[in-house]
Amino acid sequence: MPHSPSGLHYRLATPADMAQIQALIDRSVRELQIHDYTSFQIDEALRTYLSLDTQLITDQTYFVVEDPTGAIIASGGWSPRKTLCGGDTSVSGSNHAAQRDSSLLDPVTDAAKIRAFYVHPDWARRGIGSRILELCEDAARAAGFTRFEMGATLTGVPLYARHGYIEIERLALPFSNGDSLAIVRMVKGK
Repeated sequence: MPHSPSGLHYRLATPADMAQIQALIDRSVRELQIHDYTSFQIDEALRTYLSLDTQLITDQTYFVVEDPTGAIIASGGWSPRKTLCGGDTSVSGSNHAAQRDSSLLDPVTDAAKIRAFYVHPDWARRGIGSRILELCEDAARAAGFTRFEMGATLTGVPLYARHGYIEIERLALPFSNGDSLAIVRMVKGK
């Protein structure tokens, strides 16, 4: 596995980072997920499920990675809340908003949610996502969680499988036109 390059700065995201994070999400999804989803699915996903979830920033559970110039080149987080995946955006006619549940999980009985990983295409496959995953798991463990769960995009499945996540089921997140976004529910831990 490649090692994360030195000179990168890992920190918690702040509201001041939101514009850079949204630009990162757009570029990452459009360039790295093109082999797993159609252009239409990518456009719709960016309007709905793959938009920024500001609750993660508010909860201080979302990490960003800055390159030596200070540009945000990756992000990812975890959540103590029930929502499996998805951003703030909801689209008229979509049931996306209904799928969000911001109630808190019980660390004793529930799995922390691993959420919203994006890497700039120029920095992909250098171990940055692995390092963010490690930071997320460590932070969730410090909050009392022993299990982890996610709704991974098809593109992300190989990364998470390398880190011990097991596929539980395949889901289809619906778009208002009847198409959907395929994701994989994955788990790790006791």
